[in-house]
Amino acid sequence: VQLQASGGGLVQAGGSLRLSCAASERTSRSYATGWFRQAPGKEREFVAYISRGGGTYYSDSVKGRFTISRDNTENTVYLQMNSLTPEDTAIYSCAAHNSGSYYRTENYGIWGQGTQVTVSS
Repeated sequence: VQLQASGGGLVQAGGSLRLSCAASERTSRSYATGWFRQAPGKEREFVAYISRGGGTYYSDSVKGRFTISRDNTENTVYLQMNSLTPEDTAIYSCAAHNSGSYYRTENYGIWGQGTQVTVSS
């Protein structure tokens, strides 16, 4: 069981990117999924979460700009990021949620490798 994150890149402020988190069939249909990010010199922080039932939650810093969604037919979770700012620059990782608070990293069991997002001013 693995998660594969992709879609990062370099974009100008105000631009958009869509990240993908592709999972094996078993993972995507069994777990809720979260996106986290880690900027240089900072701790990993929660970004967005989608529950098994499709409920979504966002950090205050991205609410209204980012949208998390799931395509069950492709076993993929997406993170659409709009109105990007330099403060969004980080390595973004997706993870499969086990139980407990969705914003806590220790409640996630399977992590994909990160994808770099760089927003220039």
